[in-house]
Amino acid sequence: MGIDEKKIHVKMMYEDKKHWTLSSMLELRAETHKDKPFLQFKKETPKTFSQVNETVNKIAHGLAKLGVTKQDTVLIFLPNCPEFIYTWFAVIKLGAIEVPVNTAYKGYFINHVANNSKAKIMIADHQFIDRIKDCEDKLKYIEKIIILNNKKDKDKQPIVFNKIELFFYEKLYDNYSYNPEVQVNYYDNSAIIYTSGTTGPSKGPLITHAWMHTNAERMISMLRITGDDIYLLYLPLFHGNAQGMVVMPCLITGAKVVLYEKFSASRWVEMAGNSKATLTNIVGVMMAAIFNQPEKDDDKKNDLRAVNAYPCPSALYKQFKQRFGIGHLLEVYGMTEIGITTLMPYGDYRADSCGKEASDFVELCIADPDTDEKLPAGEVGELLVRPKMPWTLNSGYYQMPEKTAEAYRNAWFHTGDALKVDEDGYYYFVDRIKDALRKGGENISSFEIEKVVNDHLKVDDSAAVAVKSEHHGGEDEVKICVVTKEGETLTPEELLAWCDDRMPRFTVPRYIEFIKALPKTPTEKVMKGKLRDLGVTDATYDRKAAGYLLKEEILKKKNK
Repeated sequence: MGIDEKKIHVKMMYEDKKHWTLSSMLELRAETHKDKPFLQFKKETPKTFSQVNETVNKIAHGLAKLGVTKQDTVLIFLPNCPEFIYTWFAVIKLGAIEVPVNTAYKGYFINHVANNSKAKIMIADHQFIDRIKDCEDKLKYIEKIIILNNKKDKDKQPIVFNKIELFFYEKLYDNYSYNPEVQVNYYDNSAIIYTSGTTGPSKGPLITHAWMHTNAERMISMLRITGDDIYLLYLPLFHGNAQGMVVMPCLITGAKVVLYEKFSASRWVEMAGNSKATLTNIVGVMMAAIFNQPEKDDDKKNDLRAVNAYPCPSALYKQFKQRFGIGHLLEVYGMTEIGITTLMPYGDYRADSCGKEASDFVELCIADPDTDEKLPAGEVGELLVRPKMPWTLNSGYYQMPEKTAEAYRNAWFHTGDALKVDEDGYYYFVDRIKDALRKGGENISSFEIEKVVNDHLKVDDSAAVAVKSEHHGGEDEVKICVVTKEGETLTPEELLAWCDDRMPRFTVPRYIEFIKALPKTPTEKVMKGKLRDLGVTDATYDRKAAGYLLKEEILKKKNK
């Protein structure tokens, strides 16, 4: 950004809340960056800001003709494609609320999101129509479905719904291209982005325009995004990450988005190089998956100056940067309900930290999860959050007042995550509160146990859960549920020997159970509640009952 544009940007951020709405920002950029490329799908010709705005306007007018009005909820059941962004923006232009649907959803999961959101209209890709048809009798509110890419189904028998009207997405383009005259405010709700529940139905946090804008501002600040940047996006658009941490920052700064259908570890280097991306995001196990690909001569042939990687394993940090020639790996902590709350300072990496408080936007507290009393630096507690600007946290869980009341207590939003903060103000994620284990007076991270177990060559996946100890005092025993790789066999004794060499004695599992697959939500979150409920079964190996002694226990026995 030039110096004048920086001044305008700062004023916009702190004073002119008119542009805190996506619709206003898009219309502004269509004027100030008219012919600048904004959205490119793979290797296709990019669309400029003005072209995107005109396309969005046509779709918005088309949706309005079908009955979409301000604050209506609209389901978007589309894969990563330009039409997802056009539809999302069009819904916002009408002052309505977008409800993105996870593309893995089927059956109950579609029913729940559709019925909980009370949406009357769904925009869906042709490939999902069979799934929707299977749910029709249980969809209480859906009246109309707009099908995208219906021509791809020309050889199939046409689907006939009993109660729902079908329309074709392509017809939406046959509308006016001028900006709809709808008053949209920064404090209006703009989205319900459902978060996968591990023990119950998915909850839908209500997200305002102010949330979306200020969350984007945090990314702009951390990554120093300017109009010269190109952001590679392959994360699913139905999540807040892609929307609030990639598309919105690019819209605000005038940067370019290069969109792919999905992440591919084997093609990551190719996608980065072809897109000429300067920035991208990787989450979860993506970093390890990329690094585990065979090394190639063109690994460094990219323009990436920074990658937002979370978590960013310290063991991979230096190797990943060197191998792919990346200047900065930065980490954040956040969740859909609260946006990004901690940011890694640019150029000030701290091993295994998720950064410092985003102090312009939020106030954080590490508290005792039972009393909400603040804990000293270095102690593990629940992360509590509250906003410094109105309307920049979620407005509650849609149609779930009990869950909202549970999350908001003592004027703080309770994240349910265990973190700690050091004397320098750097935060460290430890675990989910409900997944925490305590043994021998020590807090144990299930994440750390799983990391060691998953490193075993015969292990495909694992999940550590607490089993209540027979002793009093709130202590736990550690149980590890293990999925071995196809064709591999692993004995409890082999796994214990592996763990004994790699983790503290009090963290080595007492109980081991080999299972075929971990129960997971459609967004691949392990449903640990189900595993905890299993407890000790007939198939569970008990190290204590089997008389297996760890090295420290053998030594202690010899010294007696």
